[in-house]
Amino acid sequence: NAAEFSWPETHLTLEGADFAVVRHKDGSGHFVRLLTYLPGVFFGHIRPHKIELLRNLGIFLASMDRALASFRHPAARRDLKWNMKCAASTVHSRLDDLTDRETRTVVEYFLDRYEKNIASKWSHLRTSVIHNDANDLNVLVGHRSPEPDGMYSKVVGIIDFGDMVDGSPAVELAVGTAYAILGTADPLAAAVPVVSGYHQVLPLTEEELACLYDLIASRLIMSVAISAEQRKAEAANEYLSISERPARELLRRWRVLDPGFAHCAFRQAAAYEPCPHASKIITWLKRPRNRFGPVVELDLEKDGAVLFDLSVGSPELGAWTDSEDREELTRMLFGRMAASGAKVGIGRYNEARRLYTSDLFKTSGNDAPEWRTVHLGIDLFVDPGSAVMAPLDGRVHSFRDNDRPLDYGPTIILEHTAPQGVKFYSLYGHLAKKSMTDLEPGRAVRKGERIGRVGDSQENGGWPPHLHFQIICDLLGYEGDFPGVALPSQRALWLSLCPDPNLVLGMPESLTRPKSRSNEIPEILSLRRRHLGPNLSIAYQRPLKIVRGFGPHLYDEDGQVYLDAVNNVPHVGHGHPKVVRAAQAQMAVLNTNTRYLHDRLVEYALRLKEFLPEPLSVFFFVCSGSEANDLALRLARTHTGQRDTIVVDGAYHGNLSSLIEISPYKFDGPGGRGAPPHVQKVPTPDGYRGLYKSLDPDAGQKYAGHVQEAIERIRGQGRNAAAFVAESLMGSAGQIVYPPGFLDAAFLMIRRAGGVCIADEVQVGFGRVGTHFWGFETQGVVPDIVTMGKPIGNGHPLAAVATTPEIAASFRTGMEYFNTFGGNPVSCAVGLAVLDVLREEELQRNAFEVGRYLKSGLEELKSRHALIGDVRGLGLFIGIEFVLDGASLAPAAAEAAYVAERMRDKRILVSTDGPFRNVIKIKPPLVFTRADADRFIETLDLVLGEDALRPR
Repeated sequence: NAAEFSWPETHLTLEGADFAVVRHKDGSGHFVRLLTYLPGVFFGHIRPHKIELLRNLGIFLASMDRALASFRHPAARRDLKWNMKCAASTVHSRLDDLTDRETRTVVEYFLDRYEKNIASKWSHLRTSVIHNDANDLNVLVGHRSPEPDGMYSKVVGIIDFGDMVDGSPAVELAVGTAYAILGTADPLAAAVPVVSGYHQVLPLTEEELACLYDLIASRLIMSVAISAEQRKAEAANEYLSISERPARELLRRWRVLDPGFAHCAFRQAAAYEPCPHASKIITWLKRPRNRFGPVVELDLEKDGAVLFDLSVGSPELGAWTDSEDREELTRMLFGRMAASGAKVGIGRYNEARRLYTSDLFKTSGNDAPEWRTVHLGIDLFVDPGSAVMAPLDGRVHSFRDNDRPLDYGPTIILEHTAPQGVKFYSLYGHLAKKSMTDLEPGRAVRKGERIGRVGDSQENGGWPPHLHFQIICDLLGYEGDFPGVALPSQRALWLSLCPDPNLVLGMPESLTRPKSRSNEIPEILSLRRRHLGPNLSIAYQRPLKIVRGFGPHLYDEDGQVYLDAVNNVPHVGHGHPKVVRAAQAQMAVLNTNTRYLHDRLVEYALRLKEFLPEPLSVFFFVCSGSEANDLALRLARTHTGQRDTIVVDGAYHGNLSSLIEISPYKFDGPGGRGAPPHVQKVPTPDGYRGLYKSLDPDAGQKYAGHVQEAIERIRGQGRNAAAFVAESLMGSAGQIVYPPGFLDAAFLMIRRAGGVCIADEVQVGFGRVGTHFWGFETQGVVPDIVTMGKPIGNGHPLAAVATTPEIAASFRTGMEYFNTFGGNPVSCAVGLAVLDVLREEELQRNAFEVGRYLKSGLEELKSRHALIGDVRGLGLFIGIEFVLDGASLAPAAAEAAYVAERMRDKRILVSTDGPFRNVIKIKPPLVFTRADADRFIETLDLVLGEDALRPR
């Protein structure tokens, strides 16, 4: 509806005319008119152009064109230099102004395409009056919404109707799209949502979509040619050539893009079948009377076949992730075939794999690089030298050598003809080079004829011997190097170009379908809503389906890799092979409760004791950090005979009822009921936002003074304190590092009052702080009880409580303490492996060095971005607090949430925390490297420079 948008209106002169004539002293004159002001921000002044905004641009352009559809005016039929119908003359007459040879070559290429593909098509396109200049400095985007997430997502109007002509809606779309995709890393990906939005309002014909690639290029060459002329005439007027440089760069990128592929992408955006003749080919391949021959000399039923799961989250691959160890993959796959007696292994079509890890499979994206992972063929794993046959008649279209072995090595493509002359192709990859010597392009091939043999690993980039078989409806501009793997973002498009090869192979569904159905994200969300607790939160507005982890990385179901900067549970890295092997080996032998004697339990206790100061030498093993903290409370209360507990404001200690009672983060938060009578809360020792600042040398003592006040309050009620429970560094409160002396003074006060000091190390223990193994050591104290959770088992359900012999003895009241699987043999094997890895890989030192490096880089960002109020932390436990104003410290919660979402878009995972949710928390696996830190800093710098975070 055009009424939703703002349009400039003409003010009448005092004489009632639409315009006036202003005369100069020399007698010359200018026409002048006065227009209403339109509020908004120019599209070109906004970065990034998110998908929502690009789609909305298309909706706006289509709404404008629909409103103009019935408008006619004789003046619109004019030979304007910006009229695309005049593109040939506009560009030809200005070619000599293009002094850069490369630019002129590209312009001439697209000029030739215009004359061949567009000039004769005008009579086939719809005609209407169009604005004709929806460039990025004419289109207006709406003012900011209160939340950064919604900023600049809606086009609200347009100015400058001076170039209106009698044109085509397809030209309007092409002009708007050309300027919208300037400066993008992936211009086609940016163009697609514009087309989609336009088609939603004003449906595009197939003919219009077929012209769109060249229409966009035509506008760009017109812009470059006219800018060159203007620059020559008025070199000092920068505005006249403001789009010239980005337009030249975009033309180069557009030239590399295959026109046929762009056409398919635009068709998909407009809800047409991406490949125009794919359905005809598929229908013919499905005809029952077709009888295709085999592609390998094996009978799948007689010789046996086994289906491999090579998907990203496949348990069959074990820890095989981004390594290039294809020998291991070969042993794994052929070992399974041998064990099952199968002669053929099947690799599925349309399967997202994480096996393709060279840069050959990586492309630039507008937010983050994207990996080609979606397999477009079916793999038949067979012995090298196995014969490969043509399953139907055809001719040799092309073949190639081993020039790109990381793709699919020596390859043959056959051309076939379906009824009505529709051509399609079959591809055979990973062949032996020697077997292709008697083939020439154009040579006829008969059904059943041998066309090659399967190559060995050496001539196929190390891949396991197999035939990659693929059906292709349109070769586009490719020849022998047609892709065998696609980008997940283009999955539907590529599946249209490359339908299921089983249409020819005819294998039973049991050999091609996934063994277990994988739910799509919307379905998982629906199932969670119906069957899981409604307060189980999900990270990010666009949830991730994560199926694999390794080192500091997580992988989604499409094989895209995310740098994990927030999950401190996998302490020594996701899926660490040594930890995994330890669990597998022990699980295969025994896993039972602790009522039986077992070496692992005492061995682990002795090893853990080595890392703790005296007198902490007695352990209770449990399954989670919450269990550990609950048990610590029981120990303290039993030992002291008291119940009252002192806690730090903002603290979180676990999800059991007993721990919600001592977690201000929960009992003062949404749904909380405040502190119970037996819990006393003291202020958060926050040197940035708290009562006493970090520059105060006595801040630690002053904060500890509140602990003494809490003790006195308890005494005033006729009781004594049982315990003071404190995280050694605070997580949920906003990654708080205590001022020096706080815990030392607080512990002294508690012990004088007869209480017990509990250090919660669930988040920060085991070397995360870098300088020390335990967080409490940074304060120079020794607690009476230490609780451990997340890092101890690297994700395995293992946790522990360490205490003194005296406290442990007092807990022996006659009531047995038993935790069925706390300290079971598998858990202890895992715990031992974690300690081994920490030592062998020197991860505490890594946390110190990388953490210091990362924090230094973040401090530098703070000097340039006013939104960062504070950077704090130790080792790889860091917080970035965002504020709207450095003086008032007004929290920037919406901005922090925006940063977390945008970092996720750029495939770095962080989250927010703190009482105002304005702190980005960084606590990655300790295998986080300097290179990871560099990527984090560079990406955060880019996000903080986005328009949504400009000062309001």
